[in-house]
Amino acid sequence: MKLYNIKENDEQVSFGQAVRQGLGRNQGLFFPSNLPKFDDIDALLAEDFVSRSTKVLSALIGDELPAEQVNALVDAAFQFPAPIKQVKDGVYALELFHGPTLAFKDFGGRFMAQSLAAVSDGGKITILTATSGDTGAAVAHAFYGMEDINVVILYPKGKISPLQEKLFCTLGKNIHTVAIDGDFDACQALVKQAFDDQVLREEIGLNSANSINISRLMAQICYYFEAASQLSKAQRENLVISVPSGNFGNLTAGLLAKALGLPIKRFIAATNANDTVPRYLETGKWEPKPTVATTSNAMDVSQPNNWPRIEELCRIKEWGLETLGKGAVSDEQSAESVKALNALGYLCEPHGAIAYRVLEEQLAEGETGLFLCTAHPAKFKEVVDDILGSDIELPGPLAKHAVMELLSEDLANDFDALKAVLRRVQ
Repeated sequence: MKLYNIKENDEQVSFGQAVRQGLGRNQGLFFPSNLPKFDDIDALLAEDFVSRSTKVLSALIGDELPAEQVNALVDAAFQFPAPIKQVKDGVYALELFHGPTLAFKDFGGRFMAQSLAAVSDGGKITILTATSGDTGAAVAHAFYGMEDINVVILYPKGKISPLQEKLFCTLGKNIHTVAIDGDFDACQALVKQAFDDQVLREEIGLNSANSINISRLMAQICYYFEAASQLSKAQRENLVISVPSGNFGNLTAGLLAKALGLPIKRFIAATNANDTVPRYLETGKWEPKPTVATTSNAMDVSQPNNWPRIEELCRIKEWGLETLGKGAVSDEQSAESVKALNALGYLCEPHGAIAYRVLEEQLAEGETGLFLCTAHPAKFKEVVDDILGSDIELPGPLAKHAVMELLSEDLANDFDALKAVLRRVQ
């Protein structure tokens, strides 16, 4: 598999290099030089999740890793299902929260951990990543206890849910969590600064587990195929998918699935009040505003990292950006949708509810709608309980970590302070 740097096309790397390196020069994202296309989609969808995912990922990776090894990586990473649930006639929820940290990031985080171990050259590695909530837990649990890998996770202090924080800030060992005095975009900017510091990169073996890492993104492609496999042929030929979008890795993966041959009619990018992309699709002007805190905090991103990959894919495939659906939803509207879904007998949290609302507004007669539920409702217990007047029971992983002591340290939004932390944890 060959990948190129979107910003500096002359930088071309292998899959292994891209996984180890994370970002290219000038903070450029890596993108596949060639995208295979599956012709017999029906036969592919008839296979089981692991076997199908192995074929999808092997086609992307090429002969760099043998199929048997890819199968072993997938089998170790995807040890939980991605079921769809019917909410009402013609509308389905794709539940991506059945992994160990109850969020869709488990798929990418675990596959990246397996991939990095497979392509590692044996040196020490420091994983530096920023999280707006769910990435932190998925990465922390995926890499917990792995030898020669230290993980440093930055998150915006006071701007993620208490249960999200507990799930990854209570582990210790090789997992180091840092509460930054700022928003997610500030955390993400610090990560980018670190990658721009060549001396630091080489000194600590810097890598990232954000969706900027191609292995995480590739893993997410697989659950779009899994969702389609659970629908009838007629349903998937007229399928519209609504994706709750923050950093836009999830939507990028879906569009890549379509590029590989999955017959998805169209996608909808659903955001909260941090609506940089919907406004851009409307006006053609990229005008990020300061990030605002919402009840769907995992989407509190005003400068989404993965957007350049979407533009690159649309350029290559000659898909007009105007074909993307879009919509921005307020906290009040997402709360209304949580209530509406609950009335239909489906318990959902704000991120999934946002995707559902925009899907409902834009789904045409005769289309099948699918919206992504990216986290278990209990991860946002305070918000959901407040909306519904309920008392959601905590699943095992949350109940276990809820009573544990936080191990995070607070840090100013200062790159020199972060460098000191990165060097100290070696």
